[in-house]
Amino acid sequence: MNILAFGASYSSSSINRRFAIYTTQFFEQNNTIEILDLRDFDLPLFTVDLEATLGHPAIIRRFLDKLDGADFIIISMSEHNGSFNAAFKNLMDWTSRVKRDMFSNKPVLLLSTSPGPRGGAGSLKAGEDLIGRFSAKVIKRFSLPQFAKNFNEAEGITEPGLNKDFIEVIRAVKQELSLV
Repeated sequence: MNILAFGASYSSSSINRRFAIYTTQFFEQNNTIEILDLRDFDLPLFTVDLEATLGHPAIIRRFLDKLDGADFIIISMSEHNGSFNAAFKNLMDWTSRVKRDMFSNKPVLLLSTSPGPRGGAGSLKAGEDLIGRFSAKVIKRFSLPQFAKNFNEAEGITEPGLNKDFIEVIRAVKQELSLV
């Protein structure tokens, strides 16, 4: 199975990118994993006027090729003021002009984390709605609050209750994908 993972953030120090990468380790066996850095898909702010002038930048086709080549997608949504960030929305705006159903009904594990106690719950909800419009099939979701307190690189999720919930989500995803 080809698995694509990314943090829906353009920050070089994105905790959501780190969380997406961490999550891939649970799917490594007998699968091919590719991690995207969305900074490689930087686009000007979408407007129909700019689209008429520029057409569709080649970056969009590269992003679509990555989505098309995946059998399963892991996305960890960053949160800005209760929703996903504008740069990710801009990528969706541009890409949807080339292929509206860009996720092609592929299964998606949708994650979020943040420094705060809600764990990016606003971006998780808004992100699910957004990518659902583009034919993503969100099979499970998980939000990790207080990233710095509840996660470290060596141990992963350190809070026992949250870790238990996360492992249950992973188990359910593997079952849904017939990976067990």
